[in-house]
Amino acid sequence: MNVLDKPILAGEEVFNLIPQKPPIVMVDKLWFNDETSTISGFTIPENNIFCENGLFTEPGLVENIAQTAALRVGYMVSLMKPKEGEKINPPIGYIGAIKKLIIHQLPKANSELKTEVVIQQIIFDVTLITGKTTLNGETIAECEMKIFLKKD
Repeated sequence: MNVLDKPILAGEEVFNLIPQKPPIVMVDKLWFNDETSTISGFTIPENNIFCENGLFTEPGLVENIAQTAALRVGYMVSLMKPKEGEKINPPIGYIGAIKKLIIHQLPKANSELKTEVVIQQIIFDVTLITGKTTLNGETIAECEMKIFLKKD
């Protein structure tokens, strides 16, 4: 996988592609996307709601993986070229199940995470992914996740 030197999207461009809004935003960059995988970035602010004693806690890591999957869906929808002036409404997803969650370490505030989600299977409105979060190239969290997309 070839991650770019510069993100594909960052900041507001990313925020517009996910249904989450502050203070629950846990992605701020899109580094890579192809047919089966997506890599997001996230610089953890010190005042993040999931930070305790200067560390980004387990719920934040899980939410970061889920939001990477949400970013993937939002980005794919944005590539469908909406009509001029038409707003992109990112699909809303729900975590249905988490399996094989391993937290190897909690990152410090101000750290930059890179999270990769890989699509394992899509059945109707259910997507099965594997997620892996790294810090400086070292895996710090990983899991399998089942995500349900809300029907319109």
